[in-house]
Amino acid sequence: MNGYDSAGRRGEGRVVRNEGHEGHEERTFAALPPAHGKGFAQTWWGRAWLTALEDGAMDAEQVRAGRRLARAGSVGAVTVRPGRVTAVVRGRDRTPHRADVLLDTLSDAQWDRFLDLTVERAGHMAALLDREMPPHLVEDADAAGVHLLPGLGDLEAECDCGAWDHCGHTAAVCYQVARLLDQDPFVLLLLRGRAEGVLLDALQARGADTPGASASAAPRAEGVDAAEAYAAGDILPALPGAPALPPEPGVPPALDTDTPPPPAVEPAALEFLAARTAAAAHLSLAEALREPAGRSAGAEPLSVGQDAVRLAAGDVGSRPGAHGLTAAAGRLAAGSGRSREQLASAVRAWRLGGPAALSVLEEEWAVDSNVLARARAALEAAWEDDERPALRARANRWTVVDEACQLRLGRDGRWWPYRKEGGRWMPAGDAADDPATALATARPEGGEEPSPTEASS
Repeated sequence: MNGYDSAGRRGEGRVVRNEGHEGHEERTFAALPPAHGKGFAQTWWGRAWLTALEDGAMDAEQVRAGRRLARAGSVGAVTVRPGRVTAVVRGRDRTPHRADVLLDTLSDAQWDRFLDLTVERAGHMAALLDREMPPHLVEDADAAGVHLLPGLGDLEAECDCGAWDHCGHTAAVCYQVARLLDQDPFVLLLLRGRAEGVLLDALQARGADTPGASASAAPRAEGVDAAEAYAAGDILPALPGAPALPPEPGVPPALDTDTPPPPAVEPAALEFLAARTAAAAHLSLAEALREPAGRSAGAEPLSVGQDAVRLAAGDVGSRPGAHGLTAAAGRLAAGSGRSREQLASAVRAWRLGGPAALSVLEEEWAVDSNVLARARAALEAAWEDDERPALRARANRWTVVDEACQLRLGRDGRWWPYRKEGGRWMPAGDAADDPATALATARPEGGEEPSPTEASS
């Protein structure tokens, strides 16, 4: 089974010890890593477990404290046995506490009813073997008086810190158990009183004694039926509404600490990158909230060179981390095959028109005959005969003779104004449909005009 260990269990909830007999097995799971940025329950039965904790605890602040402890990795190895979960939890002051969470076990009569319900459908058996909890099985069991999932007040707490209800330590254990339940619902069945091996043996025996069971005893290769797959829709809560747009991007953590950074790591560059990522995420959320339902953005992915310019074009001086641009500029320039001066020119173009403006700056292309005919017609119509400037054409660029001004034709048919500054052609403003309008933007008012040699393209 994909994603399981040799014992048939998923990923990080590694069993380090199995002990016991006749259904009274004890399983000990190695301590799980911190859960920074991750939810504690991904399955519907894991969320039901946490709902029992969060709705049943008397002090919501203790529940939140437990969530923080579990997220920080303060819960040690977790031992699960019928009716009890035990772990050592280190509090915020690092003092260890033994914390236990108790859950009533099922009676023999309740287990008999559960086994009968399980063998009624091959899909139930197949789902359990695939470490899934079938929603219909849980519903049918509830109707028969067999409550597998805990309800309000069913999770009792014992802790050597002296709390009489759930404290942060027992709540942390519950959050850690939710992660284990996600990986293996047999953890819940063990808590209710029966170990996995004993249950599977009993199910196999009942399946063999059931008329017509020979065709359904083996798990079906195609998985559970459609009714099983869609039944969870009646159990899961409704999806939350769209989040509100924050007033501004989040502020990344400061990396200015006394600890020296590892070799080849520049904290200022990382702060800048984190700030730009937060700004991009804020913009993406704003665009997503404005988009009509079901419509997806169709923007072309950026190349490495374009993305380097996008990063460098961050709002310098107005956003957290922007002071890192100087430290990052050299790496962005080198990584995109540009000098610092070329990167500065690219940033100016990007701020004027994004990828389209960058393309006009850095690419020179031959204009095909049809486009060239339209461009010449536009240039003829833009000025009166006595006002038309003398233009020298090369590829998609028209340079004004004896002036430090230039018009560049974009692939979209718009005209981009350029002006020579310090011996380099630089974008001078936004694109325009009319070449005269674009050229007026490029012409400085009262500025010095270079010599013809300097103005040549």
